[in-house]
Amino acid sequence: MRYQDVLDTIDGGRTRKWALEVLGEIAAGGSGVRAVRHPLGFLCLPVERAGEFGVCVHVWSAGAAHAVSTTSQVHCHSWDLVSHVLYGQVRNVHAVVADAADHPTHRVFEVVSTPDGDVIRPTGRTVRYAAGRAELFGPGDTYTLGAGAFHSSVIPEGGEAATVALGRGRPGLGDLSLGPLATPLHHVRRERLDDAETARAAELARRSIWTSNTRGG
Repeated sequence: MRYQDVLDTIDGGRTRKWALEVLGEIAAGGSGVRAVRHPLGFLCLPVERAGEFGVCVHVWSAGAAHAVSTTSQVHCHSWDLVSHVLYGQVRNVHAVVADAADHPTHRVFEVVSTPDGDVIRPTGRTVRYAAGRAELFGPGDTYTLGAGAFHSSVIPEGGEAATVALGRGRPGLGDLSLGPLATPLHHVRRERLDDAETARAAELARRSIWTSNTRGG
């Protein structure tokens, strides 16, 4: 499975079929995929990681335990994002971020991923933040976001949603997050689910796709 193959699947309106097959394989066990509780509030099923390319299924569920964020939900990627909504609703909230030495609201943190988790490193950059334009996407919708753009992904309270997220890394950029001004350097361990928990998450998503009214593939 390759990044471009999945991108072509989305463009060709065949994402629902693809997702049902992939999630079915994960739910059956033996795929080697292990879900991770992500600090941004979803379960991540890493379908493919190959160099600067990645393909994941992100699952938000009120019934799943969530990892705790130590900064905030406002972040930017070091990679270009293509996100296709499988079911539910996702609100992409663009952030208005302005550098500010006087009366800042947040500090910018560098997020460095390691095999043991994330190192959250405060930078000397302080900013003023405000929520900007919000876009609401539903089943069958696809949206893109360039690397380096601060935003947050918001799921309606109590809602269930899943997306296929494709990433293409951009050299020289880092993963960043906005957080409280005084937060020190720290390490966050990402909890990896066991095989049974991963299978349950995949089956939940598979059933939700099957019962949803998804347009556009």
